Amino acid sequence: MNFIVEELMLFISTALNYLATLFSPGHYHHDLTFIIRQKSTPPNQVYDAAELYLPSIELINPSTRTIGVSKTPRQEAVKLAMESGEQIADTFEDINLNWLYVVQTFPSGQVTRRFELTFHKKHKDKVLTSYLRHVVTRAEAIKKEEKILKLRSVNSPSRVDLEHPATFETIAMGPDQKTKIIKDLDRFVRRREFYKKVGKAWKRGYLLYGPPGTGKSSLIAAMANHLKFDVYELELDGIYSDSQLKSVLLSTANRSILVIEDIDFSAVNARKRKCGITVSGLLNFMDGLWSSCGDERIIVFTTNHKDRLEPALLRPGRMDVHIHMSYCTPHAFKVLASNYLGVQDLDRHPLYGEIAGLLESTEVAPAEVCEELLKRDDDVDDDDVDAALEGVVKFLKLKKLEGDNNNIDEPEFQEGKRQDVDVSVNDDDSESSST
Repeated sequence: MNFIVEELMLFISTALNYLATLFSPGHYHHDLTFIIRQKSTPPNQVYDAAELYLPSIELINPSTRTIGVSKTPRQEAVKLAMESGEQIADTFEDINLNWLYVVQTFPSGQVTRRFELTFHKKHKDKVLTSYLRHVVTRAEAIKKEEKILKLRSVNSPSRVDLEHPATFETIAMGPDQKTKIIKDLDRFVRRREFYKKVGKAWKRGYLLYGPPGTGKSSLIAAMANHLKFDVYELELDGIYSDSQLKSVLLSTANRSILVIEDIDFSAVNARKRKCGITVSGLLNFMDGLWSSCGDERIIVFTTNHKDRLEPALLRPGRMDVHIHMSYCTPHAFKVLASNYLGVQDLDRHPLYGEIAGLLESTEVAPAEVCEELLKRDDDVDDDDVDAALEGVVKFLKLKKLEGDNNNIDEPEFQEGKRQDVDVSVNDDDSESSST
């Protein structure tokens, strides 16, 4: 009952605010209101920008009655947000503007959200050409300053802050490979005019392949944190037609990473279903006309079995960069030892030679080594590097023994054996050949 009363009061408050604006002196003749609705296909950039921009100005004013407050465990400060029915005033180049936030819930359960921006009609052109551009630009700056990244599921309305801590400094990867990937990413984002000049959609495809536990998800998080791109996750098993796949593409925003995991498994399942996406639909999704609906997008595919993929999927323009994620190598272990133990010069430690030798002859994923580094007995000091490395030696010896006894030499994981991450760039434009 209390919920119904609260909803009714909120509706009345929204209606009164709207009527006050509607019948304010001179409103009928002189004011104009822009309706900025939240949309998902494709996203409304102005709405998303307003969500970030408005809390940065004077959100709480004398007429404010309710304000949204939230904070995740990793955020240092609380975040404020407008609640339905609340208004906020803004000024831009001597133009007075009024924002109203409206949320409506229908009997069907559908929820719509919108901002209403009201101002004097004579400023229409300046609001369209300058003010809204100011809102979008300021929102992009706020996102970079606060490092606000979103993790979204394309198959559902789920959206959370992406707080994965992985960076290129912390992932277990050789320095040459990191440099190649970073250079490729940085070059991609600064080449808007080049893509336009050559007539190509401004997007790039990456394939991460290798055994489980080799750091594919961490690399994706590092890419997102480096570029400050939101991440969209797409489960192909939840897509039942080529047209639905096109809608998914339209729902992703610019400056984003679209992740399609286990592409080989999804493709097999699609063939088993009577109604599902087709190979041609997937190819058009990757580099057909529909793929040009948006700018500055990266599509990342992951697989444990590269050899199971359709050869047509692997060509330049679809999967431009192939990144092989391998079993743990001695160099990768140095990065892990630095992250987990604070050891900067592992070469000098008497146990490193033995660990390096075991890694060269043992198939063990970096994730398994990380888990071992986290295992510490209650009576062992967390800062005892010798004890930690002795534990790693015991673990690797056990893994080697298990491998020898069980003859774990599965053909599908041959490509993951003991080598640093390999990066190959397949690009059909001349400027890319330098990577």
